[in-house]
Amino acid sequence: MSVGVDTCPWLPGTDTDTVTSTFSLVDYVVFVLLLVFSLAIGLYHAFRGWGQHTVGQLLMADRKMSCLPVALSLLATFQSAVAILGVPSEIYRFGTQYWFLGCSYFLGLLIPAHVFIPVFYRLHLTSAYEYLELRFNKAVRVCGTVTFIFQMVIYMGVVLYAPSLALNAVTGFDLWLSVLTIGIVCTVYTALGGLKAVIWTDVFQTLVMFLGQLVVIIVGSRKVGGMVHVWEVASKHGRISGIELDPDPFVRHTFWTLAFGGVFMMLSLYGVNQAQVQRYLSSRTEKAAVLSCYAVFPCQQVVLCMSCLIGLVMFVYYQKCPMSTQQAQAAPDQFVLYFVMDLLKGLPGLPGLFVACLFSGSLSTISSAFNSLATVTMEDLIRPWFPQFSEVQAIMLSRILAFGYGLLCLGMAYISSQMGPVLQAALSIFGMVGGPLLGLFCLGMFFPCANPPGAIVGLLAGLIMAFWIGIGSIVTNMASGMAPSPSNTSSFFLPSNLTTVTMTTLMPSTTLSKPTGLKRLYSLSYLWYSAHNSTTVIVVGLIVSLLTGGMRGRTLNPRTIYPVLPRLLALLPLSCQKRFHCISYSQDLSADTAAFPEKMSNGMLKNSRDEAVAVPEEGSAHQGNSPTFILQETSL
Repeated sequence: MSVGVDTCPWLPGTDTDTVTSTFSLVDYVVFVLLLVFSLAIGLYHAFRGWGQHTVGQLLMADRKMSCLPVALSLLATFQSAVAILGVPSEIYRFGTQYWFLGCSYFLGLLIPAHVFIPVFYRLHLTSAYEYLELRFNKAVRVCGTVTFIFQMVIYMGVVLYAPSLALNAVTGFDLWLSVLTIGIVCTVYTALGGLKAVIWTDVFQTLVMFLGQLVVIIVGSRKVGGMVHVWEVASKHGRISGIELDPDPFVRHTFWTLAFGGVFMMLSLYGVNQAQVQRYLSSRTEKAAVLSCYAVFPCQQVVLCMSCLIGLVMFVYYQKCPMSTQQAQAAPDQFVLYFVMDLLKGLPGLPGLFVACLFSGSLSTISSAFNSLATVTMEDLIRPWFPQFSEVQAIMLSRILAFGYGLLCLGMAYISSQMGPVLQAALSIFGMVGGPLLGLFCLGMFFPCANPPGAIVGLLAGLIMAFWIGIGSIVTNMASGMAPSPSNTSSFFLPSNLTTVTMTTLMPSTTLSKPTGLKRLYSLSYLWYSAHNSTTVIVVGLIVSLLTGGMRGRTLNPRTIYPVLPRLLALLPLSCQKRFHCISYSQDLSADTAAFPEKMSNGMLKNSRDEAVAVPEEGSAHQGNSPTFILQETSL
């Protein structure tokens, strides 16, 4: 079959009212095969060794995963269907300025690899929120857990419903059949197979996502005359953006907003989100966890490039073959599906492959949500209060929780279908919560003086600030009767699906005047949300901590602190370092069991579930060689 330069599906100038796109039998077969293979992988890991599973195997894959599958699972977790649809639409409408987001990936993955992963891994955690109890107290842990559950429950229904709705509008694919299919398949293999099943299905689904997008780029570029022609036409029409160095944080996309505001968004995704932390902690060694984080960097760059290239190819294609009336009036998140159905028409199997790519994004994201929600509910809300559960009871309850969250996801998808304009607020809530949670972990890890009252008040302040600005922006735009202008946001990052979700709104044809007063604050670029809200948590938390006496009278576990100042001072010239003296603080907590009661007399360390875990030897994979430091200024 030929995929050379082709004619338009309809003649330019003959503006049809409707564009019908139907699936062939081969397309349905390709789509069904995705579901069958995903379910088979999950069931294989579920029934392999059935009856011999432990909670550790179910929730943490027995902490024996290697680097590559963990890396691909990290990538797939927040590469959802809404990102596959949203990023090309962003490029098609506004140009390649968004591509500079790739600059944020370097620090956004380097910092988790060298700061968050070592601290979490050496504490031998299962839930990221166990850290909050070790650093602060149980109340802070519960607050963090409840915030995360709220974030993910709101999100998983939307991420299931939104792509199914777009697919239904473009292809006629039955809406609730697709919702139920994804939800049921995901629930079965996640509940039965646990984290190992989720990781290996993520690997398969990631490969399907890569293949589906690659096919669109290859076929599309050939039909419009090659990638060189694509670049020339896009450049001629101003779609190839230069570096915009405007430092204004109220401008939607600039180099600084994308490259540095994006870092905080990446940290909230890859640094402290339970879905990602759980994968780091499932690695067989700390080195493997760090390497998996490194491996995500080139994969993220490839994914971003592919999405941007699809957007450029789509732009050039529609320069040659203008959209029909139906397509031009469609929501932006439907543009890619219309384009793919037009492009791959007459090539049996390829439309089905792209739909499989789309559903792979949904499956990987939702399965990660189910698994992480079941884990934090079990580890943070049930086992601390009911430690008498046997292993068999804990396994059964973990599976019931995963099934329960699957049913809740389907319920949230139905609620999403009834929300109308409120759907945009639901999408935004996910992004609003990521920043305050990042701030809470940074407060505990980088500031030894922070105490539990400061952490709780800081988290509440960050959430209030996040909802104030986020909801205020939505309400202001709704009150104006139009969508946000290109100078600000029509897209929201949903941290933790490194996920971009493009809002289904039409752009105004007129240029809006620059807002003032509170409206000016509400126009803050969405990429600065995480930075702004996490900073609020830290500042308020430190003020409250200092006003309430800091850590005076409270024990501070040095394993929960990352020694920022000594590490920074080590980068200074020797002449500057001489003003300070860094001495190692012994990591042998047995010297002071009264100060650190979690260290037991037999050399074991109790985690937050009161389980005894071995303290790794100095320099081992679980321990590392980095001592904890106390900074002292020397007298000259």
